[in-house]
Amino acid sequence: MQKITDIKSIKVIQAPLAGISDVVFRGMIRKYSSKCLMTTEMLSSEMICNNPDINKQRILKFEDFEYPLSFQLVGHKIDKMTTAAKIVAPIASMIDINCGCPVKKVVVSGDGSAMMKTPELVCDIIKSIKDSTGLLVSVKCRLGWTAQSENYLEFGAAVEKAGADFITLHARTRSQMYQGTSDWNKIKLLKKELKIPVFANGDIKTIEDAKKCLELTECNGVSIGRGIMGDFTLPYRIEKYINENILIQEPNLEEKIGMLKEHLRQEVELMGEINGIKFMRKFFNYYISSVRNASKYRACLVTLEKEKEILDVLDEILHIHSADES
Repeated sequence: MQKITDIKSIKVIQAPLAGISDVVFRGMIRKYSSKCLMTTEMLSSEMICNNPDINKQRILKFEDFEYPLSFQLVGHKIDKMTTAAKIVAPIASMIDINCGCPVKKVVVSGDGSAMMKTPELVCDIIKSIKDSTGLLVSVKCRLGWTAQSENYLEFGAAVEKAGADFITLHARTRSQMYQGTSDWNKIKLLKKELKIPVFANGDIKTIEDAKKCLELTECNGVSIGRGIMGDFTLPYRIEKYINENILIQEPNLEEKIGMLKEHLRQEVELMGEINGIKFMRKFFNYYISSVRNASKYRACLVTLEKEKEILDVLDEILHIHSADES
């Protein structure tokens, strides 16, 4: 297991995506980037405490080559969060505390974005986890609960004082969910206020997005979620730009279809054909969105139940695309 020795060397974080960023997803990113900080899916502290045998939980499956790997915990009970952190500590490079998830079923119990309302509690959780595990601890948060109650500056200062090693700010409020535009100017304000590293999150889907965000905010790096879907090279390409000022073009359709086939193969291997294909249906559109008649192909792909049938359609897309270009 690779521990993180220098946070300042991290330029790109793979943001956790519930039901998406599983062990296969993370492994596909690591194929291209050796430096990107990987993050597990959001992990319920209650679930881990109730089922402490981590080897039996698919959501906790990992591979050695993924490291450094951060484990993101969600919850609001100090004892449960601390116990969960201690359970995963032997396999975690660090712990990330989720104070950003806006989904109703999460915030209704006081978790996720609702934690922005109780910064004192978050600080107590940070201190308890650090004291109990000795691991680095980061915090993922939003601007606040609503536009009228934005408290990200006060929240950031509090978690820094409590011992957080870095903070990732998704520059929307909870009430915005994923609508509107991420306000990068507020990430810039937070960066000016804190001594610990600050990572920008929200609306970073291309190298150009990352470039503009970093120039504006002067933050330490970027955290990317859905922008990776359909292009596992993005973290590497952004790292290459940040570290060496080299712009690498995004993969062409043939390369993206190749990624999709490999992604499909590994999910089927992990979950079996039926469940693997059901899981993959949410990804198809991201891979083929640039293709003429993409909606027609997606409508077809999400109905198929055999890996071979999906591969045949993907080959047909490539064949037609090649003919269009010739």
